[in-house]
Amino acid sequence: MILHALCDYYERKPDLPRPGFETKAIPFVIEINSAGQLVQIEDTRTLEGKKKIARNFVVPLGAKKTSGVAANLLWDNAEYVLGITSTGKPDRVQEQHAAFQAKLDALADKTGDDGLQAVRTFLQAPDRARLESDPLWPEILEVNPVMTFRLNGDLELVCQRPHVRAVLEKSGVNTEEVTCLISGEPNGFERLHTSIKGVWGAQSSGANIVSFNKDAFNSFGKEQGANAPVGKRAAFAYTTSLNYLLSKESKQRIQVGDASTVFWSEMHTDLEDTFADLFDEPPKDDPAKQTRAIEALFKAPQMGALSDEGGNTRFYVLGLAPNAARISVRFWQVGTVAEMSARIRQHFEDLEIIHASFEKPYLSLFRLLITIASQGKSENIPPNLAGEFMRAILAGLPYPQTLLQAAVRRIRAEREVNYPRAALIKACLNRQARYSPPNQEKEIAVSLDDSNTNPGYRIGRLFAALEKIQEETVNPSATIRDRFYGAASSTPVTVFANLMKLKNHHLSKMEEGRKRYFEKLIGQIMSDINDFPAHLSLADQGRFAIGYYHQRQAFFTKSESTTTKGE
Repeated sequence: MILHALCDYYERKPDLPRPGFETKAIPFVIEINSAGQLVQIEDTRTLEGKKKIARNFVVPLGAKKTSGVAANLLWDNAEYVLGITSTGKPDRVQEQHAAFQAKLDALADKTGDDGLQAVRTFLQAPDRARLESDPLWPEILEVNPVMTFRLNGDLELVCQRPHVRAVLEKSGVNTEEVTCLISGEPNGFERLHTSIKGVWGAQSSGANIVSFNKDAFNSFGKEQGANAPVGKRAAFAYTTSLNYLLSKESKQRIQVGDASTVFWSEMHTDLEDTFADLFDEPPKDDPAKQTRAIEALFKAPQMGALSDEGGNTRFYVLGLAPNAARISVRFWQVGTVAEMSARIRQHFEDLEIIHASFEKPYLSLFRLLITIASQGKSENIPPNLAGEFMRAILAGLPYPQTLLQAAVRRIRAEREVNYPRAALIKACLNRQARYSPPNQEKEIAVSLDDSNTNPGYRIGRLFAALEKIQEETVNPSATIRDRFYGAASSTPVTVFANLMKLKNHHLSKMEEGRKRYFEKLIGQIMSDINDFPAHLSLADQGRFAIGYYHQRQAFFTKSESTTTKGE
C-alpha cells in the first residue's frame, strides 16, 4: 500500500527524474570546451543563512555504493572523477578513477556524443597545472566534493545531453522478468533498491525500506531483491518519490519526534500545501503562519472548500524512523482530505483552553511535545510517543495514555501547570471521555466550570484558591504549590487538613471584603467535597491540574469572577 501510493505520486509529478536518473546536489561543475580543455570550475553553491547549499541537478542514477569500487556515470566525488586524493589510499583512488573512465568509455562508444568525447579527452590528459591554479582546488582536495561536467556553451550538463538521455532511458532492463508486486505487471525486478536519504538519524549514505542483505532473510535460494520482486520502474518510482518528499527543499515533510514525516495526496489539494503549517513551528519571520493555516482549516467547511471532489481525494501521511541500515515505518495513515481535515480540526478544538492574551491561540506539535520532555529538550521527547500522538490525531482516536502520564509527571516534577500542559491534559481527558461508555465523566470545558463536580477538578480549584490567599497575605518566596503540589494532586488527604488550617491563619490578616470573597469561593468549591480522597487516579490527577489552572486563570481576569461558565 505504501509503495503503491508512492508510485502513484511519482506518476502525478512530471517534474521528478525519469527512470535512469535522479536528483543530486552537485557543488562543483567542471566546464570544458569541445577539445577537452578546462575552461573553469563552477561553484554552484549559494549562501543560505550560514551554510553554502549546492544546486540540484538531474543526473544518471547513482550506483549502489558498497565497500567495493562502484563508479557513477559522469558524476561522482573528486577521487572518482579526477583520481586525486589528499587523505585516501592512492592505489584505491586510481582504481576508482579507472572505473569512472571505463563507464564513460562504454557510453561514449555507444553514442559518439561530442560532449562525451570532450570529457574523455579531458580525462586522458587533464591540464594539472590549470586545475591546481584554480582558487577552488584547495577546497576540492580537502573535502572530496561531488563533481560533474558541462560543455562550454551548453546550458545542460554533459549527462543531460539528448543522446546521453536517450541511451540511459532505454538501458538497465533486467533479462529476467517477474510479476511486479506493486504494479502487478511483468517487468525486470530490481535486485538492489535505491537508498532512501533524508530520514533523521539514519545513515547519511541512505537506508532501505526493502532490503535482503543477509542469508537468513532469503527464501528458496533467492537473493536480495528477488525475495520480494519489485519491478525496476516501480522501484525507481517509489524511491524517487520518497527521496523527493524527504529532501531538504521539500515542503511536504515535518519532524514528529524521531519520525521524519512526509505527506501527499492523490491529486493536488490545499491540505497538501498547508499540512506542514498546521503542525510545525511557524518560522521566526512569519510567526502568524500557523494561525492563518488553522483558521483557514476551520473556515473550510463554511466556505464549501471540502464539498467538491477534492474532499474525497485520498491523503497519505507516512512517518519513518531509523533502524540501523534500514528504515522502519513509525506510522502510516490514509484517509480522504475531508476526513483528515475534520480530525485535525477536532484535535485543535480539543486543545482549546483559556490562556493569556499574549500566548499563541494554537500550539504546534513540537510545542506540545517539548513541554512534557525533561529539561524542555527535544532530544528527551520519548521516541515512540510522538508517532503515537500523530497517529491518534490523524485517526481521530484517544491520545495515548503515556501522553497523559508524561504531562502529569512533568507537572509534578517542575510544579508548573502552564498553558501547553493544561491544553494537552484537557485534550487527553476529553478524548478518553468521548470514547468511554455513557454516563462517565463529562468533558472538561475551555474555562472555569462551576458545574464540574469531579473531586480532582474541585480539589485542584481549592488548591489554587489556597495558594492565592497565601500569596496575597504573605507573598512568600515559595508557595504551597512549590512545597505540596505533588502530594496534593495524588494523595490529597495527607496535606489538605494542614492547608485548611493555614488558610484560616492567612484569612485573618485580610481586609474584610477580600476575606468574605475567598470564604464564599472556598465554600462554593467545598460544597461537593465530603472528604478528601486518599488517592487520585491518573485521570483525576489530570483534572486536578486543569481545576488548578482554570481557577488561576479566573483570578487574573479583569472581573476576577468565579462564576464564568465553560463553553
